[in-house]
Parts: sequence; C-alpha cells; structure tokens
Amino acid sequence: MKKAQYQCNEQWFSSAQCRPSPHYNQRPDPADISLLVIHNISLPAGEFTNGYIEQLFCNTLDCSLHPSFDSLRDTPVSAHFLISRDGLLSQFVALDQRAWHAGVSTFEGRENCNDFSIGVELEGTDEQAYTEQQYQALAGLTKALQQRYPLITDDRVVGHCHIAPGRKTDPGVAFDWRYFRQCVNSR
Repeated sequence: MKKAQYQCNEQWFSSAQCRPSPHYNQRPDPADISLLVIHNISLPAGEFTNGYIEQLFCNTLDCSLHPSFDSLRDTPVSAHFLISRDGLLSQFVALDQRAWHAGVSTFEGRENCNDFSIGVELEGTDEQAYTEQQYQALAGLTKALQQRYPLITDDRVVGHCHIAPGRKTDPGVAFDWRYFRQCVNSR
C-alpha cells in the first residue's frame, strides 16, 4: 500500500480536504502544542460515510434527521482532523487554533487538553475494527505533526480515554495501539 505523504503549509495540511468549522477559539499559547489526541466518532452510532460528522463539525447538521441527533443540538464540537473509513483526511480547524474535541480532560496533571493538543477523529466505533487506510493515514499525519511539533513525542500520542478516563472510552478496544505505533515508526 502506498503511504500518503502529508505536508503542513502554515496551519492547514495541503493534502487534507479543508472544511473550516466555526467551533474553535484562540489557544492560550500556540507554541505549546504538545499532545495528539485520537478519538472516534460515527453518526448515527455505527453508521459511516454519510456526511453527518462533517456537518456536525461545520455546524450544519439537521438534528431532526435522526433521533440520536437531538442530544447534539446546540453542542459546538470540532476536531482538527477527521480520517474517514477510506483514509480520506479532512481538516476543520487551523493547527494554531483550539478545536473543541477533548472536553473536561487532564494529561499529566494538566487540565484543559484542548489548550495544548491536536484532535484527530477516526470514523469508527470502540468495537469495530479500523481500516488499514485509516491506520496508514493516521500514521502519516502523526509523523508529519511530530516533525512540525517536536513536543508531540510518542508518549504524548494518546486516546481520548487516556485524558478523560471514566468519561470517554475512544478510540476503544478495537484500536490496535501496537500496530499504529509500528506504522508510525516505519515511516
């Protein structure tokens, strides 16, 4: 499989589909980016490739389309990136801005992880296997982000479950951390 090459030009990845979200604000210190948080999302739960995630992040989701969407009404949420099941990379928030992905969170005693992290959503669920395309896209993105932000070391690439234990479980038991790290290290 051909490995995607990602390049970051300023604050937007040239190889990502650019879909600016209104759900972001200023970071306290853009030079402090030092954490990469991996999430999962599907809308409705367990359904893929329907555009609802992008609509949620861009504040255009019609919450009347599915009963489970009602809880998302007036919920501003975003991530910097989304990796679809086929490995397509979309970017919603500039890297120097604070995306709203982590919520109440703590890493190594430091609260408010949105302040110093980059959020990547994988289209998926905790229990369903992720695709090879997603692992390869995530590995390429991770490597590029680590080159741009040297404070994001391997031990600072974590799941949402690690920064919000008891509240969040993603990327879930289906995420193969060992294989993901192999993919990153083979680049």
